[in-house]
Amino acid sequence: MKAIRQYEFGDAGVLKCEEVPVPVIAQNEVLIKGAYTSINYADIKSRIGSKAKGAFPFTLGLDIAGFIEDGGNTRFKKGDRVIAFPDTGSYAEYVTAKEDLVFLLPDSISMEQAAAMPTVSILAYMLLHEVAHVVESDVIVIHSAAGGVGTMLTQFAKLFGVRKIIATVGDLKKAEHVRQMGAEVVCHYDDFVETVLEETEGKGATVIFDSVAGDITQKSLACLANYGTLVQFGNSSGLKGEFSTADVHSSCRNIKGFSLGTTRKENPKRLAPAAHKIFDYLLAGKVHIPITEIFELQDVQRAHQLMEGRTHQGKILLKL
Repeated sequence: MKAIRQYEFGDAGVLKCEEVPVPVIAQNEVLIKGAYTSINYADIKSRIGSKAKGAFPFTLGLDIAGFIEDGGNTRFKKGDRVIAFPDTGSYAEYVTAKEDLVFLLPDSISMEQAAAMPTVSILAYMLLHEVAHVVESDVIVIHSAAGGVGTMLTQFAKLFGVRKIIATVGDLKKAEHVRQMGAEVVCHYDDFVETVLEETEGKGATVIFDSVAGDITQKSLACLANYGTLVQFGNSSGLKGEFSTADVHSSCRNIKGFSLGTTRKENPKRLAPAAHKIFDYLLAGKVHIPITEIFELQDVQRAHQLMEGRTHQGKILLKL
């Protein structure tokens, strides 16, 4: 089978398309013949070595959509349409995955939409409903709103009916796309504090979602309401966010962290309710996952370059 592997950290040029053996399943695992996989920003960070480091060579990729090739001793059977979070990367024609991290896909959801869904949609749903516990009266801020998770956070928040969605972007050319997803207010990272305070009559937002970190953390606290929640779930800037305990205790504000990767490893059963709810939304036409471009597996280098350019709006897929 074909798989993308890398033997060193570096730019997109380190990604190599190779012939490798089909993996063998263990107990409570399935073998999946992939149809599509998605590219996530976490893949870029892993490729350059800024995330946890594994042994070379390794294969990138967090999620996949495809067909069960071998169900082993699990509840799945050959031919089942599924999405999954594989054990050792998803940039490959065949992957193995643990039963708890495989979800049966309804027939009327296309493989392309399915492949665009797992990481960004499940993460966004859990952030809203299990981490932030949003309510209809909330005014929320979504940083990096044109990205994959930001796009789904915006749609889910609009669907839930929060009072106001304020979205931030690094390029105002993306503003119209974000408004189409459901944001009432779109602003640039540079001036979001002033915009949030103006939109809330000086009170601040009740929930802020941040995957950027760096100085965005301090700026977010500057416009977070008393009793508000800052949800920190990434640092795409590569910079750590910092705050003083004095920023939170007297104002009764709280900061919550969340990682879908940690949850997949330590509490995988938490993902199933979110996945099934998102299937319902897709079947009802209530949400849509924009897809920017689909690349052939051997064109993975170009796909990564598009992701790093940050000019895209929506998901980038690899056809397996």
